[in-house]
This record gives sequence, C-alpha cells and structure tokens, in this order.
Amino acid sequence: MPFQSAGCHPGLAKTREAAWEWAESEGLDLSVPARKKMIRTRPELWISLIFPKASQDHLDLFCQWLFWAFLVDDEFDDGPAGRNPLMCEKAITRLVDVLDGAAPNGPMERALAGLRDRTSTGRSSQWNRQFRRDTAAWLWTYYAEAVERAAGQVPSRSEFAKHRRDSVAMQPFLCLHEITAEIDLPESARSLPAYIALRNAVTDHSGLCNDICSFEKEAALGYEHNAVRLIQRDRGCTLQEAVDEAGIQLSRIAERVQRAEKELIEEIEAAGIVGPARAALERCVQDYRGLVRGDFDYHARAERYTRPDLVELDERDSLSQYFAA
Repeated sequence: MPFQSAGCHPGLAKTREAAWEWAESEGLDLSVPARKKMIRTRPELWISLIFPKASQDHLDLFCQWLFWAFLVDDEFDDGPAGRNPLMCEKAITRLVDVLDGAAPNGPMERALAGLRDRTSTGRSSQWNRQFRRDTAAWLWTYYAEAVERAAGQVPSRSEFAKHRRDSVAMQPFLCLHEITAEIDLPESARSLPAYIALRNAVTDHSGLCNDICSFEKEAALGYEHNAVRLIQRDRGCTLQEAVDEAGIQLSRIAERVQRAEKELIEEIEAAGIVGPARAALERCVQDYRGLVRGDFDYHARAERYTRPDLVELDERDSLSQYFAA
C-alpha cells in the first residue's frame, strides 16, 4: 500500500449511534443474525476512514447510505432473494424506481427515498445523473449475479472485473465525496479519460481488496462471484496461490491510481481547464489516495472480514425479509 493514511474521523462513535437510531426510525427491524452481521461490518468505521474530514452531518448521512447498502448487499449475496431471479428483478426494479422518484413501499424503499431526498437537494443535474447511474448500476449487478447462479454460470475473470467495478458500490461514494469536498464537477471534467481511469482504478482496488478479504466468508456460504475464487478455478491452484496472485494484481491497481493521477494533471493542462473545474479535479487527485488507503485499512479491521469463523451458516434463511413479498 503506497498511500499514507489520512486518519479516522473523530465522530465515529456519534455516527454509529446516529446510524442505528436512523435504522430504527425507518422501521428497519433487523433479525438477530442480520444485527450481528451489521455490528461486525462496522459501516461507521469505513465511512470514518474514507471521509476523515467530513462534517458530522455529512458523515452521518453517508454512513446511513452505507448501512442501507450493506443491508441490500447481505440480502442479495446471502439471502434467497439473490437466488431467485424473478424475486430479485422485482425488488431491484422497485428500488431503482424509488431512486428515480417513485413513491416508496416498505421500510427499505422508504429509507432509500429519504436518503435520496437528503442527498440530491442542491446538487447539480450532472451530479445527480452520475450518482443515479452509479447507484442503479450497482443495484442491477445483484440481478446479473442471480441470473448467473440460476443458470449455473460463472463469469470469466475479465468479465467479472468489469462487473465488479459496479458491484463493489464504490462509485456512488466517489460522488458523495464531491459533497463533503464542496465541489461539483462539470460534465467536461467527468468526461476526461484520465478522470474516468482514476475513478475506475480506485473502484477496482476496492473491489479486489474486498474479494481478498471476503473469500473465506463467501466460500463458506457458497458464493462464487469473488476474484480469488475465479483465479483458483481458472488456474486450478491452491487458495494461497490464488491469494498471492490477487495481491500482485492489487499492487498493480495501486500503480494505475498513480498513473491516472499524473495523466489527469497532464490532461488538465492540455485542455486549458482553469477556475473551479480545475480546483475540483485537483481536489479529487488529492483525496482519492486517502479513499484507497481508508478502504484498505477498513478491510484489515472490520470483523466482517477478519473473522470468517463468525459466519453463521444458517444466516441465509433469516434474511430477505424485505424482498420476499
């Protein structure tokens, strides 16, 4: 890991308390296994490592987004909703409709509507388009995985790398970074090849880091959409050999982050970008390394990843209470 830590937000404990109070107020009544899993997940830690200088209000809002996203992730990765394409399609369609402004039904949709309204207010049309695209693309990855599971298919490593770029859900949080950084990139800046490459490298690093740290937990639940598992299947190698290869790939992605930073500075100069747009892009270059390091540190500290022995194999039957109807 070539990037220095930017530290951890001092409001971590406050944002944890605010997240659980928010969940209760939204009627998100977690089952006992789901509650245990969320405690082990520690969304407040990830958000505090990613945004160590955010205001407390922003930290609370972003943590509630992450709490909600982890609930969705556990429902579709581990629960029956992710193994029934029709159930999955119905649930994801509804969530995307709510994201687009439809009236919500049920606690998960109502929670999403509240987050949507609190987040999008005052943001530009280009920001809202980017955030909507990234969030909807993430949600639809669960349907893609449900269909592949039902068909008995496993993606190739190259196909999975493209899929993982959306499924890890880092891209929406890069949009949220703009809020706390008090920037709003114009469409021209979002279209710069090096900016796109930088976002993709940051996202790819998060996805592979997550897969390396999640492999044991996901293997226990029979979850195949994991880069380490795909390396092992493809090469017919041992788990340790697959983890070693994934670690080498992770280092190369960090190098891609550095290369994209340099190229983005060059493109800013070549395009003659000045003023607020230049300052916004430079802020991304400045902050994204901290996001990569914070994500890396989180995976080494949260029991969701460090204690695969705590996975309860009967968790699957207790999930999907929100999407089974």
